[in-house]
Amino acid sequence: MKEWFKKIKSQSNLDFDTVTLLSSIGFMILAIINPSIPLKHNVYNYMFVTDISQSMNTVDMTIMNKPVSRLDYMKHSLHEIMSELPCGTKVSIGMFVGVSIAASYIPIEICENFNAIEDTIDHLDWRSGWSGNSRIRESFFNLARLIRSFPENSQVVYFTDGEEAPRLHAFNTKDLTQFQGGTDWVIVGIGSLKGAPIPKLDGKNQLIGYWSNESFALQPGIAQISEANIGIRDDHVAGGESDRYMSKLDEPYLKDITKQINGIYVRGDSILNILDAMKKQKPAWQDTANFHLKWFFATIAGIIFSLRFVSMKQIKQYVIKHRK
Repeated sequence: MKEWFKKIKSQSNLDFDTVTLLSSIGFMILAIINPSIPLKHNVYNYMFVTDISQSMNTVDMTIMNKPVSRLDYMKHSLHEIMSELPCGTKVSIGMFVGVSIAASYIPIEICENFNAIEDTIDHLDWRSGWSGNSRIRESFFNLARLIRSFPENSQVVYFTDGEEAPRLHAFNTKDLTQFQGGTDWVIVGIGSLKGAPIPKLDGKNQLIGYWSNESFALQPGIAQISEANIGIRDDHVAGGESDRYMSKLDEPYLKDITKQINGIYVRGDSILNILDAMKKQKPAWQDTANFHLKWFFATIAGIIFSLRFVSMKQIKQYVIKHRK
């Protein structure tokens, strides 16, 4: 470096201070111009589907050792996930009940709309449901159609306890062999494997009883006539513990349907596990963005300018010291 500066001095009659000053000014001019280079980057859009059917009111999860419903646990998990997603990620919150998925909005950028997304999660409520049943495997087809209507492709993270109501049989089991669109979907199982009764709540969210076994009785005779009338959940309330329908996370069923659509199953009792599963998803698409270089050139200018206050003798001593 010393020889290089000597050469500059001999050719241009400029001293060391002048060279560093002119160099730093040159790099600062480049920083002001702010040139850029195009770089490809992955874009992640997510459609978070939330099961708001009545089985999600079952209290078999815990937050800070406090018993909570599956619905509240799911909302807590979503809040945690949102805080981990980087800016630039686009998010939509969808609600599932019956056979349909309703999106609150098309995917929106998370940092600009963080408060709105958090507010949407806070207001997830079983009373928003438009049906008493939940047909998870059939909802996949409606979900795929919904995503195709978005201006940009989105990956799916689907929260559910796997509770099909009414129970499946030959007449109401949707065939998934021809299903397309579920590749890399993450299915998150919410609930315990032990089982608990499904509470029956009134319009003010007050407990008035528990759903009975009769509420989940199948009606194969009706199914042969009209699939729309299969096993409609009745309004019975269990009188005693023996009459209560015990709901639990149907993990074997969720693993099976996830495999059928080439998705990724993960149990929702760990935020880290959910985030790890999401990292396995392919990006929604790739985009090209300009990477601006002003900070790079400004840093170089600052370093060169600071050399004016350092003698060549000090630089040489520093190099020799670190070589040793």
